Amino acid sequence: MPAPLSPSRSGLAWGLLGVAAFSFTVPFTRVAVESMSPLFIGSGRAVIAAVLAAAALIITRQHLPRGNQWLRLAVVAGGVVVGFPLLTSFALTTVSASHGAVVIALLPAATAVAAVMRGQERPPLPFWIMASVGALVAVAFASLQGGESIRLQWSDLLLFGAVVAAAIGYAEGGLLAREIGSWQTVSWALVLAAPLMVALTTIAIVDQPPTGTPTQWAAFAYLGVVSMFLGFFAWYRGLAIGPMAQVSQVQLTQPALSILWAALILHEELTWQTIIGGIAVILCAGIAVRTRLNRVRPTRSAEDCAVESSPVEAMSGTNLP
Repeated sequence: MPAPLSPSRSGLAWGLLGVAAFSFTVPFTRVAVESMSPLFIGSGRAVIAAVLAAAALIITRQHLPRGNQWLRLAVVAGGVVVGFPLLTSFALTTVSASHGAVVIALLPAATAVAAVMRGQERPPLPFWIMASVGALVAVAFASLQGGESIRLQWSDLLLFGAVVAAAIGYAEGGLLAREIGSWQTVSWALVLAAPLMVALTTIAIVDQPPTGTPTQWAAFAYLGVVSMFLGFFAWYRGLAIGPMAQVSQVQLTQPALSILWAALILHEELTWQTIIGGIAVILCAGIAVRTRLNRVRPTRSAEDCAVESSPVEAMSGTNLP
């Protein structure tokens, strides 16, 4: 009988499971937008996730957020429920999944920058250097891949906007999770954004009734059930088990996995530009994130760890989400 996972290995395993779930988001969005409108995909997936989130909140009898927590939840919702899904859906109507994955590889470093600004931290100079270099590399890659002329396309601007939106949402959500719990933060954000997303979904259906093959509908279902909801359960469980500094870095494997799935599922050609661009952005993001983690690790307290673990315990009596 194999030995049970240690807390560290278990945390990494759950974290990798969450990242693996998220890594299919870009390729499956590319599959769905082939026949469905990007507005329907971006908003409809949030509606599906909101229904699941509301059920989870009711079943576990979660307390309502209080005071300015609602405003902060609106920031989270604007970033990860509204901004990122809609912007990536529109962008992926004209660019390949592998191209989108390279640009989105900036997300870990962008999230670290947003967290630094929101938390008023003072990271060392190498952090800012590598975050800036990573951004420049991503811009250069997008420009060179944009066509015959070296310039950014609208789709690239949408992808960069998606990265900024998600980074702000993740940073604010990370702070808010210390107060109301990790998965609860995502769930309340989904519920809060539900009226807007239902309205947008209705508009999309009226304007262009969604049609698609079984494969495209399956991709859309995955985006709603896994990318927008269940993936967060595995991801946040890994962070709660920890060590968080190590688990959070497995997100850097996500763009590489997305590029791999794009090649296997969508049969997209892996060019040297894509491979080199992806490696360069991932390396820059990894160095920037590790630099920040090394800076803030000593400030973590036992109380912080207890708060991070509490969301997992809230899901059931056996400490399992």
